[in-house]
Amino acid sequence: MHETAAAALEFELGAPGNEHPSFRPAYLAELDRREEFPAAACKVLDDFGLNEYYVPAGAGGSLRDYTELLQLLRTVARRDLTVAVAHGKTFLGGASVWVAGSSEQAAHLGDLITDGAVVSWGLTERHHGSDLLAGELMATPIADTWRLTGEKWLINNATRGRAVCVLARTAREGGPRGFSLFLVDKQRLADGSWSTLPKVPTHGIRGADISGIEFHDAQVPGTALVGEAGDGIETVLKALQLTRTTCVALSLGAVDTALRIGLDYARDRSLYGRRLIELPRIRRILGRVSAERLVAEAAGIVAVRSIHALTGEMSVTSAVAKALVPDLVQGAVDRVAELLGVRGFLTKAYADGVFAKLERDHRVVSIFDGNTAVNRNALIDQFPLLAAGYRRRRCDAAGVRHATDLGAPPPEFAPGRLALLSSGGCSLVQSLPDAVARVRAQAAEGLLPRQVAALADRIRQATDTLHEELATRQRSARTVPSAAFARAERYELCYAAAACLQLWLGNMPLPEARGEQPTVWHDGLWLQACLHTIATRLGLPLEEADDAVYDRLVEHFLEDRVPTLFSPPHHEAARSTS
Repeated sequence: MHETAAAALEFELGAPGNEHPSFRPAYLAELDRREEFPAAACKVLDDFGLNEYYVPAGAGGSLRDYTELLQLLRTVARRDLTVAVAHGKTFLGGASVWVAGSSEQAAHLGDLITDGAVVSWGLTERHHGSDLLAGELMATPIADTWRLTGEKWLINNATRGRAVCVLARTAREGGPRGFSLFLVDKQRLADGSWSTLPKVPTHGIRGADISGIEFHDAQVPGTALVGEAGDGIETVLKALQLTRTTCVALSLGAVDTALRIGLDYARDRSLYGRRLIELPRIRRILGRVSAERLVAEAAGIVAVRSIHALTGEMSVTSAVAKALVPDLVQGAVDRVAELLGVRGFLTKAYADGVFAKLERDHRVVSIFDGNTAVNRNALIDQFPLLAAGYRRRRCDAAGVRHATDLGAPPPEFAPGRLALLSSGGCSLVQSLPDAVARVRAQAAEGLLPRQVAALADRIRQATDTLHEELATRQRSARTVPSAAFARAERYELCYAAAACLQLWLGNMPLPEARGEQPTVWHDGLWLQACLHTIATRLGLPLEEADDAVYDRLVEHFLEDRVPTLFSPPHHEAARSTS
């Protein structure tokens, strides 16, 4: 019997070398070469019941904890990103209904999804990209119905999906209140009132159904309207806070596989009469990748748990997570590519081309649901609120505790608490000075190495300086200086540092467990490696000797089971004795 749904799915899909037939790398790679949809793999996920986790419990599904959804999608992404993107899109398609739909609408959509229906999200258009306010697809009211005219393009599952949640212009002048959302069931449309657009060839996720849909005066009932007329943009922005955050699962699954491939290669290949893993430079590369993976995981864990615990701050958290985690992971993937050399580009001769496919597929993650620049711009818009919150040390301490205590279930998610702006700033980052003080106290008591406290202190100073800059930032309504994007990137790293510190403080090993077999938690090893990685990316001066932390970290990654922060040692012990 499996403890979690993710563990059950892990078992169902099989371990590397013993995968389920529909998830064998060679089979999926061949589908990719033919740009063919991975239907058999998606059928396996349907049979498992993964689609039930796209539906909140209140709408008849199994989604109670977004952390569980993260782990499930990560489990799929670890095998194949195309499958994860293709199947997981249904959650994105339904998110607007979970945020703003009526209870009847949510129950109806929940029934469709749990019965296996695929749902897509029709936001973007051919000539407007991320500029949703420029959308031209028009919805015109006619008696108690609406008439849809226009097209949506580059839509995942636009062709295969039964339903599509469409953003349409409902006021000719447009504007923030000029758009509405409609849940359109294609099976209930009149013949000839809609057509799909051809699949678009893509560099990555080649087999996914990236296509489009066109409506030709298609009539939908008034009950298709999601929320109120004119609320479309606001609902989309709130739904994106859920979808962007959940997307970190794709990157975490990708880096899991990239690191595994890098470790296997270093173990198996010899050079100059020695295994690669014995060479200091190779161990250092893998140690850095291991640390980058843990930083991404720490930020991702806290961001997803914040959906429940710090809901009103998700406008900040989601933008940080969607910009930071794919960026960190892409850097880690690039390091593994450097290690593999030409083998990383081979599509058949090495490891069934898994790495070459992963490298192409992952580049897509930073683009959809708002690219990195879009998310950083959303963060820049809130610089004054972030600066004020940090200056006043505003902090929802209970929310931070719930977001970072991995041994406790998070509070129930309340979608009504989502907001377009976080008036109080970001509690996690604003908790950083206190977290640093607590870590310094632990170091003074000998519970942590002094290097950890020193790193934490430097990052706190950098965080202080950054917020002074945020308070004085200048921008016009149309122009954002390039320096603002650099500050947004630094803010993301401060968020990651705060996540690492609070995860340590909330889950550090109990005193009686410190004499047991060392793990990455022993002596704060993972924390030191993560803070060193963050300080390096912040451009802080560091001692070259401190890089040795990566060599110590990689020792724990040389075993078959790659460590994860999701299972702190004392939580594992508590489960085994319960």
